[in-house]
Amino acid sequence: MNILNRIIQLREERGWSNYRLAKAAHISESSLNNLFRLNNQPTIPTLEAICAAFDITLSQFFAQGDEAVVLNQEQREMLTIWDTLNKEQKAALLELLKKM
Repeated sequence: MNILNRIIQLREERGWSNYRLAKAAHISESSLNNLFRLNNQPTIPTLEAICAAFDITLSQFFAQGDEAVVLNQEQREMLTIWDTLNKEQKAALLELLKKM
């Protein structure tokens, strides 16, 4: 896995700029930009900060395809609520989320 490409993927999925990610991760924008410009790998503490900004775990960051991931409390709560919805409610919620 290319770590820098994964960061870009997650950033683009959220529609974030490097500036937005740097602020959310509490790292300097220049440090983040240097990772990409110099093609450097982030340190573990930097990667943990980036994952925290994305509200994912390191396990989720490195998970590929159908690999099992550990959900955080908020994600488990969302799935619990999802399970209580009927078919129409699920469809409506999916449409809402797609438009956000």
